[in-house]
Amino acid sequence: MSYRSVKISKGNHGWGGPLTITPTNEKSYVISVTGGGIDPVAQKIADLTGAEVVDSFANPVPKEKTIAAVINCGGTARSGVYPKMGILTINTVAITPAGPLSKFIKEDIFVSGVTVDDIDGTEKVEDSKESLEGSVSSEEQQVNDTVVADTQSSNRQEEGRLLRLIDAVGKVAGEFVNTFYQAGRDTIDTLIKNVLPFMAFVATLVGIINYSGIGKVLANILSPLAGNIVGLVILSIICALPILSPILGPAGVIAAVVGTLIGQQIGTGIVPMYLALPALFAIDAQAGCDFIPVGLTLGEAEPDTITSGTPAILFSRLLTAPLAVLIAYGFSFLLR
Repeated sequence: MSYRSVKISKGNHGWGGPLTITPTNEKSYVISVTGGGIDPVAQKIADLTGAEVVDSFANPVPKEKTIAAVINCGGTARSGVYPKMGILTINTVAITPAGPLSKFIKEDIFVSGVTVDDIDGTEKVEDSKESLEGSVSSEEQQVNDTVVADTQSSNRQEEGRLLRLIDAVGKVAGEFVNTFYQAGRDTIDTLIKNVLPFMAFVATLVGIINYSGIGKVLANILSPLAGNIVGLVILSIICALPILSPILGPAGVIAAVVGTLIGQQIGTGIVPMYLALPALFAIDAQAGCDFIPVGLTLGEAEPDTITSGTPAILFSRLLTAPLAVLIAYGFSFLLR
């Protein structure tokens, strides 16, 4: 089957790219991992290239047959998982590399902020192959240069036992220091790029809600649910609905905002203090529901397992979420 190439550029405030996607007989699938069916970006890529587009939540395919993944991740999980597996990743959300998997998010494999207007069809399949061959040749040359350099370096080493001992001790000490130094850098990087911006976003959003008066409206709506255990059970079921949980899950924004509002109600005494723990489980019933197919893929599950496992986990939340609230309610008696 003949395929065509498309060029995908970063969108407004996006990062990375441009990417040239050319399906092959071995890699002929474009997967949509957005939790809401097939994304328009994935559909256009498939239409222009001749590839087959699938909803990875409903019909997962092996990574060996996947040429590109379209995601809508505002965090760091899906944004780093697919580049780590060597799959071209198109994020419809405008983000920059961050988090523990940021080292895999490179401009030649990842692009963000993409809309359907940022996809251009091209017939330069040969150019893409030549570029790939040139890249492979360049990598081979780098490997050869590295081998030659290592050989020359090895020939220059002293053979004395004392010098070898000093060299071994120096390497161990260097690796020890570098490990902790890199861990510190990753921690600070995660804090600056993920934790602090999210805290600022939630604080700003809550401020707008309170200033505009929406906070009082939401508080009046949530108070009947948050003020008693029956309402919290109902709230957990709503958050765990399979049609809502994959949408409410990304970045945890909904849980953060609702949790802050409930916290204010607890602080003012409207909601009893002992309901804080069950309220936490009620508003987090959707946590991780957007990550189920990705997590099963990371676990190297078979496509049939992913197909059956995703809806099974989503529907199981309808049972486990209320149970978690009730169990938390039982432990909350210690707070009275």
